[in-house]
Amino acid sequence: MDTEVDPTAQASLHTASGARGVVILADALRHVGVGIGTGQVVACQQAVEQLAPADLADRYWAGRATLINDPTHLAVYDRVFRTMASVTTDDPQLPPVPPARSVAEVDAGTDRRAADEHDGDSMAGAVASERERLRRRRFDRATDDELAAIQRMLGHITIAVPRRSSRRTRPGRRGELDLGRTLERALATDGELIDRSWRTRRRRPRRLVVLLDVSGSMATHARALLRFAVAARRSADRDAGRRVEVFAFATRLTRLSDALAARDPDAAIATAADRVVDWDGGTAIGACVDDLVRTWGRRGLLRGAVVVVCSDGLERGDPEQLGVAVARLRRQVHRIVWVNPLAGDPRYAPSQRGMVAALPHVDVFLPGHDLASLEDLARVLADLD
Repeated sequence: MDTEVDPTAQASLHTASGARGVVILADALRHVGVGIGTGQVVACQQAVEQLAPADLADRYWAGRATLINDPTHLAVYDRVFRTMASVTTDDPQLPPVPPARSVAEVDAGTDRRAADEHDGDSMAGAVASERERLRRRRFDRATDDELAAIQRMLGHITIAVPRRSSRRTRPGRRGELDLGRTLERALATDGELIDRSWRTRRRRPRRLVVLLDVSGSMATHARALLRFAVAARRSADRDAGRRVEVFAFATRLTRLSDALAARDPDAAIATAADRVVDWDGGTAIGACVDDLVRTWGRRGLLRGAVVVVCSDGLERGDPEQLGVAVARLRRQVHRIVWVNPLAGDPRYAPSQRGMVAALPHVDVFLPGHDLASLEDLARVLADLD
């Protein structure tokens, strides 16, 4: 990790207070390698607004509580904050400088030093704790290393969808009477219908259609959700007869199914990202859903499918158009599942005009802010009737 603060960013926190001071501090921390999401900066600004402007200690703790996720970054944060605030190491307003610790010295689930790093049970517990911590780590607050680990864990998720009855039949122990086979067997018993045969309808997986919002407001979640789509396609490869279609949208609709066919997940995601020309752009959910229905619905791709829409619902277009488009989509598909990363906040209420217009036509509404929520999504897809 870089240890030098960017000289061009060394503006005093005394002269740049409030929201501007938070932005300066966040930029300085990012320069030395600390991963900070936009949501963390907003949370820090909201906390600072509630504090006395001249209270340096309060601003120190507000920044430390909202901008730092990894305990190993505490010493870096302390040094950067003191540099930006132009205070000495032993300044009485601030706490003592915390000692720098490596990742191996910090227990994954807490902020305590491991009792014995070489003990097998302790290491197994640390690995389990680390996995559980990553399962609950919000995508918009995770560091680059944490996001890489989360995406690797996403590769092991198995995504299934409900099955539907096919017109084709097969022999079974119950179901409809198979008159032809029954009469054929009766020839061996002088016409007596002793050994009856039955047939049952085959069960086929429904098509899964994943619609990913890659606009600017979804920047911190889009790649993790795209990795979920890759995992869904890999699960489909192990289940003959099931297809997964993936589309991305911001201001236009882009089909990514072919781009995600590569065996290497990283290469597949890189190819897909290059194909999307409006990544991190604006948002036109209604127009893109309408394009999906008009273009691909007419080709039969949506008929009887389970559609997963991954979007925060922040529509910049006409909300009425979005409501009409989702209603048309609902008439063609089996179920619509809407995954909204903002719903991971317990204070969230779907009050945006886009979400208000779409929700009446949505069958299942779920959060999608961390790995645990995507695991819940996989279970919900498997249990849909």
